[in-house]
Amino acid sequence: MTPADLSLTVRRAVRRAVDDGALRVDVPPRVKVEKARPGGVGEYASSVALSLARPAGRPALDVASVLKERLDGADGILAVDITGPGFLNFTLRRTDTAALLREIAAAGTAYGRGGALAGRTVRFAPAREARAAVVTDCLVGLLRGQGADAGTAPGGERLHVHPGAYEPDRLGTDAARWRLLRPAPHDRPPDGDALLVRHERNGLFRVRYAHSRARRLLVNGADLGVLPDALSDAAADVPADAAADTTAAALTALLREYPGVLLSAARFRAPDRVARHVEAVADALLDFQHAVLPRGDEKPSAAHRARLALAEAAGTVLAGGLSVLGISAPDRI
Repeated sequence: MTPADLSLTVRRAVRRAVDDGALRVDVPPRVKVEKARPGGVGEYASSVALSLARPAGRPALDVASVLKERLDGADGILAVDITGPGFLNFTLRRTDTAALLREIAAAGTAYGRGGALAGRTVRFAPAREARAAVVTDCLVGLLRGQGADAGTAPGGERLHVHPGAYEPDRLGTDAARWRLLRPAPHDRPPDGDALLVRHERNGLFRVRYAHSRARRLLVNGADLGVLPDALSDAAADVPADAAADTTAAALTALLREYPGVLLSAARFRAPDRVARHVEAVADALLDFQHAVLPRGDEKPSAAHRARLALAEAAGTVLAGGLSVLGISAPDRI
């Protein structure tokens, strides 16, 4: 369950409470959920009960209890706890790794797209400034990828971005777009020359290099007779040394979060969220890559096939994220 799915589930609980007369409030158009704070309960939290308490004419704890009754046992939710003055805290049922990898393999670079914004129409004002035009182009694609009817039209929503030159002739299309999309729209674009250097400090290089490493691992694995296998739960249970287990868990978590990142980037007009997330996926994959294939006299095993499936999925997400930004993902660098 993504944060967007959880938000919709909580909103439906509010709707049910209103329909059966347990609450007398207007159903909010959207319910905000956010990651629980360190040391808190569960993984996500919502203050919806506090915001509904005044219009309902009831204490927030009462409203939270009403909503908890309708959320207990919901698909994807393991537990609902009420904390503080009326916060709802959620512990989610974890989709097993094998199912996640199968989902990514089936969707390919379309993984993360969905219909959360279906029925919404968004029009941006035609952009005259170079960076605004690049950001608008990216946002139209992001919104369409979430089901919205998006485009440009006179009188449409105007984006506010720190101006920046688009220099594909000097930097190449990929670096020119990354330079304008990686910073938050209100931040100044960095010096483009740094994006031409193959160095770990260059985020674009790390992302594209990590994608190429995922592709190379598949080739090297085939040479060793190791093929990716995410077809069984046992195969995706990656028993390894502590370091490999930790890096695999971190990479898996980032792959699970990717659909929510795409949706939030579309909603908040923030393509930089996609760029930052694929950087994090790239860094996690580069940490994990050394444990993927057999080393030395190590025999190929189900664990290696599972790790290779995880690396392949990470490469797919990297390619998909770069595609969203309008940037190529070469197989070799």
